[in-house]
Amino acid sequence: MDTEAGTAGVLKDTKERNVICMKKKEWILLSLPVISILVTGAVDVLVKRSLQQMKMPQPYLLYFLGLCLVVYLAFGAASLFSVQTRKQVVYMAPFYAMLAQLLDGLNLATAKFALLPVIYFPAPDRILQVFVKDFNLLLSCIAYSYSLLAISWILGVSVGIATGAWLGFSKRADYWLWPFIKALGPIPPVAWIPLALVIFPTMYSGSVFLIFLSIWFPTASLTLAGIRNVNKSYFEVAETLGASHWDQVFRVAIPAAMPDIFMGVFTGTCMSFVVLVTAEMMGAKYGLGWYVNWQKEMMAYSNVYAGLILIAGSFCLFMELMFKLRNRVLAWQKGVIKW
Repeated sequence: MDTEAGTAGVLKDTKERNVICMKKKEWILLSLPVISILVTGAVDVLVKRSLQQMKMPQPYLLYFLGLCLVVYLAFGAASLFSVQTRKQVVYMAPFYAMLAQLLDGLNLATAKFALLPVIYFPAPDRILQVFVKDFNLLLSCIAYSYSLLAISWILGVSVGIATGAWLGFSKRADYWLWPFIKALGPIPPVAWIPLALVIFPTMYSGSVFLIFLSIWFPTASLTLAGIRNVNKSYFEVAETLGASHWDQVFRVAIPAAMPDIFMGVFTGTCMSFVVLVTAEMMGAKYGLGWYVNWQKEMMAYSNVYAGLILIAGSFCLFMELMFKLRNRVLAWQKGVIKW
């Protein structure tokens, strides 16, 4: 009995020490971004600005670092009340610290020492100033780009799924239409720009067509592939239970092919971002692509980088929403298929 009690005591002490070590490690990791942000701010204050770099009316970099610090501390405080949030914040903490140090290195290479050509590589605070000065214009460009993308995306996804389902269930359509689709679909949508300029009355409608093509083909082809891969026994069981033809389409085939459909939508969406920016550069009057192209012609590279940051950030957010939708719709496949 004494031996068992001693063993249990040793195990308990070991677990307590492991818990204490884990908590210390978590606190160290959580503090890394705070230290990194403070170091970046201190370097910006203490190191003199290069004479080649334009002086800023406001310390935009310090404002940005302060905002990042407040947001991170808010998430850190929330993590004290949620184990899941704490795990996520602890996991991402080294990455956030690395981002702050990358910003510090960029600030040193541009604003402080001008190691890179000033006209092509502006200081971070000059880029941040663009978001303040051109806030309304950038907001209008985002609204324009996403209105264009939303219309094209909805049309491309809906028509793509319908096309794939039609080809999957109609032997005639598969025989007569699929060879043409297979031949014309892989053509890059930007190659259709000269034809779109001739056929469509406005650049907006032509852009909708080009983005629609970029989403429609991968969605249709992977929907068809998914329906063809559905186990035939599913249809036999459904028919035995009295399912109609449309029930087999909407309640058997499409749900079973949903992983492939989402893969097609994901691929098409990635292509649509490229086509969207390219189409806006060809003659649009608003949009993120138009803004970047316009500022490039004006040699305002701080504005160009601001536009590129908005494109990257907004598109990443859009893709994250798609992943959330995919995880919700395919919750029954959790742990089976991973993107």
